Amino acid sequence: MRRNKFIVALAAFAASISFTLNTQAADKAPSVLVKTNMGEFTVALNAEKAPITVKNFLQYVADKQYDGTIFHRVIENFMVQGGGFTPEMQEKATRPPIPLEASNGLKNNRGTIAMARTANPNSATAQFYINVVDNPALNAPSPDGYGYTVFGAVTKGMETIDKIRKVPTGMRNGYSDVPQTPVTILSITLLK
Repeated sequence: MRRNKFIVALAAFAASISFTLNTQAADKAPSVLVKTNMGEFTVALNAEKAPITVKNFLQYVADKQYDGTIFHRVIENFMVQGGGFTPEMQEKATRPPIPLEASNGLKNNRGTIAMARTANPNSATAQFYINVVDNPALNAPSPDGYGYTVFGAVTKGMETIDKIRKVPTGMRNGYSDVPQTPVTILSITLLK
C-alpha cells in the first residue's frame, strides 16, 4: 500500500515538473509585435519546431527589413501576405533563401504565420503570410510534395488581420490581389 502511494506521488510530481517545463518553454518562445496602419497584432514564434525559419525571420526584424513594407497580396478567404514589397510595389532585396521546415508538425490553420516561397521548396526569404482560414492544402506534403513552413501563430489582435483580409484589392504593377489602399507594416519589434 505504501509503495502504491509512493508511486502515485512520484507520478504526480513528475507530471507537475513536466507541466512546469512545458509552460516555461512556452513562456520563453519569442514574440513579436506587428504594427500596421490598420491596427496591431502579436505573433508567438515556434523556435523549437522551426528554428531556422524563426532565426531568419528575427534577423529580418532586427534589420528593420519589414518596416515600411506592405501586405501586397490579400485574398479574403485564404491568407494575407507581406514583408517583401514597398508601397510602390518595389521588391526589397533579401538575404539568401533558407531550407524548408514544413514537415515540423505545425499546420496552416487560421491565425498561423508561414513562409511564402516560389515553386522551389527551399526559396523562402523574407515574405510571410498569415492564414485567415484553415488551409490544410498548404500542409506538407501538399500541394506540391513539400508544403509551406508554419513557424508561429497570432496570439493577440486577430481582429486586425480580419480587417486587412476585407480590404478592396485589384491589379497593380502586374500583380493581382493587391490592396487598392496600401496596408503598411509600420514596424515589427521583438517583445521577448
